[in-house]
Amino acid sequence: MARVDSEPDPLDDDLVERVVDSRVLHRGRYLEFRVDTIERADGSRSERDIAGHPGAVAIVALDPDDRILLVRQWRTPAARVLLEIPAGTLDVDAATGAIEDPDLAARRELEEETGYRAASWRKLTSFWTAPGFASELMHLYLATDLVPAHPDERLGPDEDEHLRLEPRSLVDALDAIDRGEIADAKSIVGLLWVERLRKSGRANS
Repeated sequence: MARVDSEPDPLDDDLVERVVDSRVLHRGRYLEFRVDTIERADGSRSERDIAGHPGAVAIVALDPDDRILLVRQWRTPAARVLLEIPAGTLDVDAATGAIEDPDLAARRELEEETGYRAASWRKLTSFWTAPGFASELMHLYLATDLVPAHPDERLGPDEDEHLRLEPRSLVDALDAIDRGEIADAKSIVGLLWVERLRKSGRANS
């Protein structure tokens, strides 16, 4: 699994920016917008516009027919319907501020958005979605050995989510990237990651 928490390189010390002040402009349900004042190694200062985010999960889920479970949904910032792999933001406890464990969030999101549960889980990687301005860390998983959740037990989608399940073969999903039908970063990363695993023979390792 790729790592994002590697030890800092001492050769990068002159690149490190230290936060000396932070002003919160707005706190929403998941996002916090703030302006950080940073100080560089040479003593100079600048301001950075930051979108604080608790993190998220995304899942490449393979059904018994070896199809990838995709969901189609409207995305207001993109002003279009997008075809994506299942994903969602980590829940934050309103009382304590504790952030949901990504492994648990991945299981919850898969069931909420697709109605499936997976017997086999594999953490693929974690990556920053937009490190120039946002702190969102995306945790990517591969889910296999899927079974439908019992209707009486299934976790449904959030009230503000309207989704349509659309399974595709990996080949079809990759073609959808070429056509621009799949156009969000997490889905492209997830699908290309699984394609790489299959080509290297490590998809089941």
